[in-house]
Amino acid sequence: MATYRTPDVYIEEIPVFPPSVAEVETAIPAFIGYTRQALDDAGRSLANVPTKIYSFAQYEQHFGGPATPAIAVALTTDGAGFRALVTPPTVTYLMHHAVKMFFDNGGGKCYIVAVGGYAAVAAVLLTELQAGLAAVALEDEPTLLVAPEAVRLNSGDYGTLSVAMLAQCGLLKDRFAIIDLHNGGIEQSSAEVLATRGLLGNNNLKYGAVYYPFIRSGINHAVMADETNVDVSIDAGAAADLGTLRVPNTAAYNAAKAALRDHYVVLPPSGAVAGVYAATDTNRGVWKAPANVSLANTIGPMVKLDNARQDELNVDSTTGKSVNAIRAFAGKGTLVWGARTLAGNDNEWRFVPVRRFFNMVEESVKKSTYWAVFEPNDANTWVKVRGMIENYLTQKWREGALAGATTKDAFFVRCSLGTTMNAQDILEGRMNVEIGMAAVRPAEFIILKFSHKLQTS
Repeated sequence: MATYRTPDVYIEEIPVFPPSVAEVETAIPAFIGYTRQALDDAGRSLANVPTKIYSFAQYEQHFGGPATPAIAVALTTDGAGFRALVTPPTVTYLMHHAVKMFFDNGGGKCYIVAVGGYAAVAAVLLTELQAGLAAVALEDEPTLLVAPEAVRLNSGDYGTLSVAMLAQCGLLKDRFAIIDLHNGGIEQSSAEVLATRGLLGNNNLKYGAVYYPFIRSGINHAVMADETNVDVSIDAGAAADLGTLRVPNTAAYNAAKAALRDHYVVLPPSGAVAGVYAATDTNRGVWKAPANVSLANTIGPMVKLDNARQDELNVDSTTGKSVNAIRAFAGKGTLVWGARTLAGNDNEWRFVPVRRFFNMVEESVKKSTYWAVFEPNDANTWVKVRGMIENYLTQKWREGALAGATTKDAFFVRCSLGTTMNAQDILEGRMNVEIGMAAVRPAEFIILKFSHKLQTS
């Protein structure tokens, strides 16, 4: 209470409401990879500087366009026209396409960490991706980690980077890793999938999810403005770049251009899946599983999976590491058909939305409780902290994030002497708050039971 010495009329405002929890955002990925350039508006380098962007146009403004590897087109005279055989390039630098797929699938703002430029001899280096990952660790806002070019590393380096991503998530406890299965563009045997699972280690598995297979996107292979990265040969003759055919051989030029429009870039699914996470969080909430959602700008998965094949991906009795499937369904398109973390046999952290919901609540409550640091560790402070958290969780229960007929069934918040603290805790300056939540879980298996009923009338 203030001390008054001069006669006057004084006004005091008495706070009667507890502080409130300001909820953190949940779907802000950090993309780590290679870009054509890395410059801010003033021309300063953005190399290894996590940079927030809000649109794909802004990405291209700061980080440039896609890589343009050489494309070979062989034309064969066929009557009055040409038949074309396109040899699509191996696209090493995938960041540009992955970010586009993120925005195409509902993504909003994200962070870009440019670890290097396009080299004449395309190469992805573990040390450079690790440096980008370390830079992201210093940023508080990202909640997802995506490294689409990790699949271009050898298997050992892929495992090293994936383990490092999971370790960062486990250390900071405010982010989640979206990982692509290594060599996911081809059919993999059970033994090959098991070997890839082994590369991911056995720690922090609840902080990441793996997706398989790669997808054929709706993005055509990049052609340079002067079209010099497309080599065209006619009837097995000497190759010439596409740009030189425009005037002397318009028919061949048009045939080659038409053929290029039928070939699309194959991508790991992490960029598109990150967009699905963002769209699901915005439309339904982070507690809704980011699955049974179609992928936009996608032709189809590179490997067709059926139920029998997905059985061993979704439930793995050997390692417990679930792999989420990308599947094509007739009339429905290409769907994300799995929502398990790598801790697929863990009853607590089996599902992606449960892990990410806890991430959101933990981070939101943590940041909103800073005001209580160095406050008196007495009943007045405990009541305020409890009230703040209970109000927040009540709102989450009303939104459908917590299961239970009443708030008492859905969550509890405890903070008092004799319950969560003893006298020694008070002497040592500790205020212990215990929070329990009954998070909703996805209905992964819908079982319909039918039987005959005898006629009764």
